[in-house]
Amino acid sequence: MKKILLLFTLSLLFSCNNSKKSTQNNNKEVNENEYVNLLGVFNKKELNKEPHDFWFKENYTNYELDYDIADKIKPLIKEIEITVFMGTWCSDSRMHSPAFFKLTDYLKIKDKNMNLIAMTLDKTTPDSLEKNQDIINIPTIIFKKNGKEINRIVEFPIETIEKDIYNILSGKDYKNAYADF
Repeated sequence: MKKILLLFTLSLLFSCNNSKKSTQNNNKEVNENEYVNLLGVFNKKELNKEPHDFWFKENYTNYELDYDIADKIKPLIKEIEITVFMGTWCSDSRMHSPAFFKLTDYLKIKDKNMNLIAMTLDKTTPDSLEKNQDIINIPTIIFKKNGKEINRIVEFPIETIEKDIYNILSGKDYKNAYADF
């Protein structure tokens, strides 16, 4: 219980919650530092373009994929729908989403099976895509089968992105860091 309380306290201190002023325009958000953030539904290719490519390419390249676990995921993920809520301004999204995308590239997950949604600093979207999704921290990766949520990874993996996804898809007892709150 002490570990959970400590984890919760630390996550509140360091979670992706930023109150800087921002303006929204189409599918972009400009914060007070003039950094352009993606906003709303986007394509993964956007992360390989300026101004996101500097963090995305480095973290994608440097992530060491666990191919043994990834190969175990392959047969389990075929009929899974994935929704990713993230923020290009968020340090946790910058760290964990490239690893996730490296895995999905290896697994050859089709774009039609993934819905990528970029959020504002206030964790909202112009079309309220976060409504009824219980997004408390990002990145949040939601796994669904036949339209029904199986489970989700919230803010960071408990073990690794591969092991967490494998545990979720294989039906093992998986709880994200905020499941008990």
